[in-house]
Amino acid sequence: MSPEIFKYLMVGGYALLVYWLSWLGMRRTRSVEGFSIGNKDMSPYLVGITLAASISSTATFVINPGFVYTHGLSAYIHYGVAGSLGILTAFLVLTRGFLRLGEDSAAVTIPQWIYYRYNHRGFSLFFAFINLLSITFVVLILVGCSLLVTGLFPVEQKTALIMVLLFVFSYVLMGGTYAHAYTNSLQGIMMMLVTVVLFVLGFKYFDGDFLGSLNRIGEGYGSIYNPDSNLYFDFFSVFLSGFVVTFALMLQPHILTKVLYLRSEKDIGKFIGTTVAVGSLFMLMLMIGFYARLSGVDVGAQDTVVREYLLHEFSSSLWGEYVLVFIFITLLAAGMSTLDGILVSLSAMVVNDIVHPLAGEKVDGLVMSRWVLVGVGIVGVVLAWNPPPLIGLFAQKGVYGLAAASLVPVLFGVLVRRHIPLWVVAGSAAIGLLLHLGLNLFGGVENPAVSATYAILAALAFGLAGLFLTRNTPNNHPAGV
Repeated sequence: MSPEIFKYLMVGGYALLVYWLSWLGMRRTRSVEGFSIGNKDMSPYLVGITLAASISSTATFVINPGFVYTHGLSAYIHYGVAGSLGILTAFLVLTRGFLRLGEDSAAVTIPQWIYYRYNHRGFSLFFAFINLLSITFVVLILVGCSLLVTGLFPVEQKTALIMVLLFVFSYVLMGGTYAHAYTNSLQGIMMMLVTVVLFVLGFKYFDGDFLGSLNRIGEGYGSIYNPDSNLYFDFFSVFLSGFVVTFALMLQPHILTKVLYLRSEKDIGKFIGTTVAVGSLFMLMLMIGFYARLSGVDVGAQDTVVREYLLHEFSSSLWGEYVLVFIFITLLAAGMSTLDGILVSLSAMVVNDIVHPLAGEKVDGLVMSRWVLVGVGIVGVVLAWNPPPLIGLFAQKGVYGLAAASLVPVLFGVLVRRHIPLWVVAGSAAIGLLLHLGLNLFGGVENPAVSATYAILAALAFGLAGLFLTRNTPNNHPAGV
């Protein structure tokens, strides 16, 4: 069998398997709640793999290795070390309380959770609208996947963009959360296998001397703080911002709402353990940035590092072409595993937290959820049609703004048992969003993680001051953890 025939058979087989899993999901989806968070009958291990695959998608597998390629060890520590610690800390701190309040209120989205916690529809609507910023991550994934498709098939990137969009949207439209969870489990297993293979095969480029190899590229390249980098050059930009922003990113709707898939608090330990173990393995994909630089691959654009490295590494031999097909399909699956999660969360959020509060329950939620998916797809393609040079930074601008706005309301909502005045959390959310965008877009802070961290710290300071000033306020509010 020629590599060309093998390629089409593999792609066709993968597509048929995904559609079959989505059909199974469609049979179990009978309501907008089932479409959004399932029926709470999934294994915590399945949910953990689903979440790890969602967190470690196109950003980790396709885009972020480009930052490591360009900026060196400092970028690896920012995403791989500080980011991993942020993920672990967020789940240890937030999971139990968020699940408890989510179960008490039957919330299926972050804005709905905010409404039940603070009992204010206007604040919930504010969160629903700013959660639309996560569409910037949809754009990142669409662009990343389209780059991979161009390495697999002889098509232009815009054609590849449409192909990716139609495939993912079609299977998510069928099964919602169950399609997302079932397909992510398959994709997560494929991602684990490919991560191990690529990590082992590329380690030869260090020639037994990890730091020495990096320092030969440049003194700053092998340093924890890279003085030559405009993004990762000191403790704040490498460690603190990586930790704080990743902690806050766990509050994204397609991530934290995975907690609501769990049956009960007894599943939390298995869920967190699976997520952290699988997610830590996925972080090894960042090493491709080092491998590409050490192997001398000629890369025209930072976002294409992974594609060019794989073509360089595997396209020169017959067996390599077979391996390359499987790897490209797996990396596509990595992107789709997050894209479908964001789409499910966005559609559920728009229906539950914007359409129903404004138009009433007369709208069929399940039908509307699927129409919203179509709308999100159209907007995503428009934004991805002519993407900015560094799609990773573009996505971070929007998603980190959402994280900066979300941290205080969700963190305080989980950890603080007493009534919290609305002005405390609303003010913190506004400070987080506006200060991040102001610093990044107009204040000369090039790294969105740094601007978001400044914004989060300012929002946290405002929120803590508010809690102190209102410490003697009577607890006459029905919401609480």
